[in-house]
Order: sequence, then structure tokens, then C-alpha cells
Amino acid sequence: MTSAQDEPALAAAKASLRRRVLAARARLSPEQRAAAGRALRDAVLALPQTQMAGTVAAYYSIGSEPDTHGLVYALWKRGTYVLLPRLRPDMDLDWASYEGPDSLRPGPRGLTEPTEPSRGVPAVSRADLVIVPALAVDHRGMRLGRGGGSYDRALARVGPQVPTIALLYDAELVDEVPAAAHDQRVRLVACPATGIMSLPHELPFSSPMP
Repeated sequence: MTSAQDEPALAAAKASLRRRVLAARARLSPEQRAAAGRALRDAVLALPQTQMAGTVAAYYSIGSEPDTHGLVYALWKRGTYVLLPRLRPDMDLDWASYEGPDSLRPGPRGLTEPTEPSRGVPAVSRADLVIVPALAVDHRGMRLGRGGGSYDRALARVGPQVPTIALLYDAELVDEVPAAAHDQRVRLVACPATGIMSLPHELPFSSPMP
């Protein structure tokens, strides 16, 4: 557990890792990002837990994030009930259904959000699979987000048997992510080159960020 005197050091370590990850993402070409998105889409769609899921909570990627647009569309086309988040003023996440590309609108902070009626903050707890964004994940499953705490709150509502999967570029699976007691783990990670890995993993990784 992080003590009060450790909190500034932890925040600084997280901020440093975020800067390195975002700088590395900025160096990726559009072609590299598109290829990574296709590989992640195929890996997640082939996952048995995905194929058995009636409801999937996902997200609509923006900027340099690994592309999820094709994944969200493919899930919806094969009959999965897809939930996408809406960012609330308190930084928590509400959820609504995805009903195709025309069911989206611009949201706060550059996000793209669903236009369907709200399903409420607890809706994520009813998903059979939860797909989350991340900047980095370590071998314990600790996840680095953007710093708002939105997904830590959402993941805290997900039951212990529900698969939670973070989508990354290959170099973002790292040895250690700085973490506090309230930070939530993910149970799976998907990378373009290696596919799906269950976490925690016994062996350390060797992918330090540049």
C-alpha cells in the first residue's frame, strides 16, 4: 500500500512512464497503427471468452491508441451486445449500447461516445468480457491509464471471474507499472505480435520503454 509520503513519487513515476509511452506511440506510422489494430481485432475475436460472451464492454479508440473500431464493429455484426463508455463529469463511466457507426457522437476530451440511452454506471458489472484501454501493463496485470481513475473505478465493479483484457502495442508490456493500492489489475493482455496472454505471468518481461 502506498503511504502518504510515497504518493508524490508514485505520481511522478506514472507520469514519466506515460510520457515515454505516448512519445513511442507518436512515432508509429498510420500503417503500423492500422496493422496493430487488425492483429488485436483478430486475436480478441478468436478468444474463446469473446466467442462465448453475450455482452462485451469495450471502448472506441481515439488518437494513437491501438485501433478498436474494427473490433467493436465486428463484435456488433456477429450479434454481441456491445457497451461503450460515456465519461461523466465526475470522471466515472456511464455505459450505453453500440448500434453501428451511426450511433456515435463526439464526447468530452476528444472521446467518441454512444448516443443510445444510458445503461448506468453499474452496467459494466453485467458484461461477460471487458476490454479496456491501457498505456502499459506489467506481468502482474497492473495497468497504467491516463490518470483520471475512470477505468480503475469501472474495473472495481467487475466480478472476479469476468475476463478483463487490455489492448497494447508490443513494447507496452513492461517489467513493472508503478501502482497504488486502489489501482486495478487486468486479467489478460493482447499485443499484436504475441496475441493474448493471461496475467499474472510468472516470468518477467524484457520490453523496457525507450
